[in-house]
Amino acid sequence: MPKLERIMTKEVESCTLLDNVYEVAVKMKENNVGSIPIVDGSRIVGVITDRDIVTRCVAEKHPASSKVEDIMSRDLITIGPEADVSEAAHLMAENQIRRLPVVEGDTLVGMVSLGDFAIRDSLGKMASIALEDISESHFSNKPC
Repeated sequence: MPKLERIMTKEVESCTLLDNVYEVAVKMKENNVGSIPIVDGSRIVGVITDRDIVTRCVAEKHPASSKVEDIMSRDLITIGPEADVSEAAHLMAENQIRRLPVVEGDTLVGMVSLGDFAIRDSLGKMASIALEDISESHFSNKPC
């Protein structure tokens, strides 16, 4: 089984605690991504997803100038670059997440997403299983 360092995205766009939600949203749009890690220096301190912006900012009627730290997710699920891809897929399914920061210590070194699994033929099945587990848990526990 390949190691995450072989499939992870290494050039990860991030924002800092000094940025506001608007700046995060613009970076998401420019890079066509659904989450942005928040760093303090090289240390990852949080993540903001497109869902965080909707549920913690827009739906709560906070302006786009809100501080990043007011809406970011602080309870991070991370993994090291030496972990194998099956471990990452399991961790993502278990925690119902589609993107996983890759860290060495608390330094952000990459990001892995379900898409990283899906674009590699041999790993596509893992992505399907993880997405199925994420979707089943998400949709079965939350009414529309």
